[in-house]
Amino acid sequence: MSWQAYVDDHLLCEIEGNSLSAAAIIGHDGSVWAQSDTFPQLKPEEVAGILSDFDEPGTLAPTGLFLGGTKYMVIQGEPGAVIRGKKGAGGVTVKKTNLALIIGIYNEPMTPGQCNMIVERLGDYLIEQGM
Repeated sequence: MSWQAYVDDHLLCEIEGNSLSAAAIIGHDGSVWAQSDTFPQLKPEEVAGILSDFDEPGTLAPTGLFLGGTKYMVIQGEPGAVIRGKKGAGGVTVKKTNLALIIGIYNEPMTPGQCNMIVERLGDYLIEQGM
């Protein structure tokens, strides 16, 4: 299966009638493996900041999580595994796998829990596959 198929078929799937507004799979080096048309252009320092927070949980909390220049307030996550952010009526979930970052961005009516389920389910699967 291509990386784009993981984005199109797994991350952008419908859950209770809702779907993510944007999604991507980004390599730890910042390279885009696959993304939705609506996913923002990430800056190298944004990817570096995310990876830094996975290595040292809490480093993004004071400054926020930035994706394509948009700032998200960092909320509870799972240290070293998942970062969650909130902005207005939407937010983001970032799941780290061995080789990549799985990123899902949502807006209402999708709930944070639905976003978490979609992103983390794919991330867990890829980890099981050694990716």
